[in-house]
Amino acid sequence: MPETTAIAANLAAVRRRIEAACRASGRDPAEVTLVAVAKTHGIDAVRAALDAGQRVFGENRVQEAQAKYPALKAGHPELRLHLIGPLQTNKARDAVRLFDTIETLDRPKLAEALARAFASEGRRPELLIQVNTGNEPQKAGVPPAQADEFIAECRTRWKLTISGLMCIPPENADPTGHFALLAAIARRNGLQQLSMGMSGDFEAAITAGATLVRIGTAVFGKRG
Repeated sequence: MPETTAIAANLAAVRRRIEAACRASGRDPAEVTLVAVAKTHGIDAVRAALDAGQRVFGENRVQEAQAKYPALKAGHPELRLHLIGPLQTNKARDAVRLFDTIETLDRPKLAEALARAFASEGRRPELLIQVNTGNEPQKAGVPPAQADEFIAECRTRWKLTISGLMCIPPENADPTGHFALLAAIARRNGLQQLSMGMSGDFEAAITAGATLVRIGTAVFGKRG
């Protein structure tokens, strides 16, 4: 099957699964946004998804996104781009220029760098805080025990508007408890956006309250 046709078929199948998961949990499918994760896939794959009606995309790396999206955004002003990978402080200004949502705020130095970039660039992308729900030492994210304090500090010290939270549960673990933990932190801090769930577990994430599901393989196939 040609790539364009395959991606269109994959998107349709994923959208049906999202709708079914929403119905099963008594939610409106309009509450859940599909973020098509195009990392390592070329610009033609993104174009194929655009042709199939997809408008929200996720990328892991600023440099890769810079090579793919400026021209696409010029031709599709409604396109929205999410940064879902770790962000270095020296890339904060580049990220603020290009991305519409940054999902991986996770430390004070990055909060400070983003606040400066907001002021200098005149753009304020939506911000989500990444929480390391599994307390994995090799993984980015705020430890759950420090999440409330960090959210408050972002709001008061750096005057950042925080829209929600993001997590990546430990690989091969049951994600249910991690999704519930993220949702609980969001509730007590008055946060509406929950970015959780990927190709293998997004139905469970929707049941737990996800508003953003980050799906790559199920849309674009295996990474290029």
